[in-house]
Amino acid sequence: MKGFSRAVVAALIGLVAAAPTPNPVIEDRAAKVSVAIAPSSTVVGASTLGVEKFSGIPYAVPPVGPLRLKPPVRLTASLGTFDATGIEAACPQFLLSTGGNSLITQVLGNVLDLPFFQTVTKQSEDCLTINVIRPAGVKAGDNLPVLFWIFGGGFELGWTSMYDGSSLVSNAVNAGKPFVFVAVNYRVGGFGFLPGKEILQDGSANLGLLDQRMGLEWAADNIAAFGGDPSKVTIWGESAGSISVLDQMVLYGGNNQYNGKPLFRGAIMNSGSIVPADPVDCPKGQVVYDTVVRAAGCSSSTDTLACLRSADYTTFLNAANSVPGILSYNSVALSYLPRPDGTAITDSPDVLVLSGKYAAVPMIIGDQEDEGTLFSLFQSNTTTTSALIDYLNNIFFHDATREQIAALVATYDDSITAGSPFRTGIFNEVYPGFKRLAAILGDLVFQLTRRAFLTGHVAINPSVPAWSYMASYDYGTPILGSFHGSDLLQVFYGILPNAASKSIQSYYANFVYNLDPNDASGGTGTGTKVALGWPQWKDGNQLVQFFNIGSTLIKDDFRSGTFNWIVGNIPYLRI
Repeated sequence: MKGFSRAVVAALIGLVAAAPTPNPVIEDRAAKVSVAIAPSSTVVGASTLGVEKFSGIPYAVPPVGPLRLKPPVRLTASLGTFDATGIEAACPQFLLSTGGNSLITQVLGNVLDLPFFQTVTKQSEDCLTINVIRPAGVKAGDNLPVLFWIFGGGFELGWTSMYDGSSLVSNAVNAGKPFVFVAVNYRVGGFGFLPGKEILQDGSANLGLLDQRMGLEWAADNIAAFGGDPSKVTIWGESAGSISVLDQMVLYGGNNQYNGKPLFRGAIMNSGSIVPADPVDCPKGQVVYDTVVRAAGCSSSTDTLACLRSADYTTFLNAANSVPGILSYNSVALSYLPRPDGTAITDSPDVLVLSGKYAAVPMIIGDQEDEGTLFSLFQSNTTTTSALIDYLNNIFFHDATREQIAALVATYDDSITAGSPFRTGIFNEVYPGFKRLAAILGDLVFQLTRRAFLTGHVAINPSVPAWSYMASYDYGTPILGSFHGSDLLQVFYGILPNAASKSIQSYYANFVYNLDPNDASGGTGTGTKVALGWPQWKDGNQLVQFFNIGSTLIKDDFRSGTFNWIVGNIPYLRI
């Protein structure tokens, strides 16, 4: 138990370390800048340290009262003169399950009292806002490419001010590849992804994805006023944000058109792509809905959804957070996630991709080497092969037989030296079987589903380029290795001045400009030339493997036996 607790603390310290520092309060002496946007509004931002930032611009009517658990409603009223110099509210967060295991609750509760998490100044249902950051002096007509950020957090937590894109914009200017950065706030947890037949019948599923889509539409309407080019938008996300990027590609059967033009022309996915999922009204989804209804005191209501909408904020928040969270025994068998609803997501994403029903755009997609370690810390009772099979069968894959899950597990070497964190020998085994479970979860949710997506994409759209990578620059982190989310400081901020952060930001800047990470043309300089040519994935199925001291090319064929099993059994692996 002591080892387990230490592992939990290590994971959460890692999360805190990986999470970007919230943006500072803008000082009064910062210069003010203003931009006129539709409808008949002026937003006032702040110019400091070479960038101009506009925060918390509303793009939808506040989803409160009767609009709670409803699709977003486009804002058509004038904002007048809107002060965009503050820190916007976060949408209601699912930081900690109110119905979780007592030990987990105690440990997580202590960590969530840390100052970082307390810097969320405000949580509010009135949270559907956009942030825009641009280089100082950029104006309408400059037509810079646009990088549209979708944050991650397991569809349970996250907010835009958690990720200040100022340094990204500054670095891009210094490299001669200036762009406009946009970040969208969207509803998470039970506010944004509540499942159940009542939700489906009401047409109110996948609200967080619909929020993201409306944010993209806002950018199409308004980003030119900030100096951006709405025809040159790249969508980018990490973790749940990366899964959201894939979901934006499959939304409405692949229709990413708005007013006759595509909302985005490229995609970058960091740690997440296809998540095969059962429908919104599946049995597991209904259990989540019924649990929330019961916790909100709405079970006896003749209209439970109306009861949830009328509940006071705290009651509904606690009820929505009464189901298992991502940092719990249930792990990435998420309570809240995008599910097929027949309208926005017309089928499971794996089916849509293999049917060609997705917006096929040039893309960069990759993972951390040890994606599963963070999510395998809470299952210390899975110490035998039989217990591991039961865990996966009962918690994750209800449509699979026990024999099928046993066949999956059998594709993994049960040796301590074979699991994740990989390449660490006999070390980092928190409990018996930890490294094997970490390898399995990392492959099922990230590494091998990425390969499955790329395999399907290349078969269906071979002319649409895709580049892939594996990041190993946090190799050696105790217990966790190059764990999920550990790339954020280097990729998003470039805080560590090493080869990995420099080369990744160069590749990304090139891609934003030219839809090719190798093409350094355009912009105002040549500072984004890269040392290693990055081949398209279809050309030999190669990955760039990033290390702190450099990068190399490797074959994307590891754990091929498991991959073949997964590809042959995807219909049984929906969560």
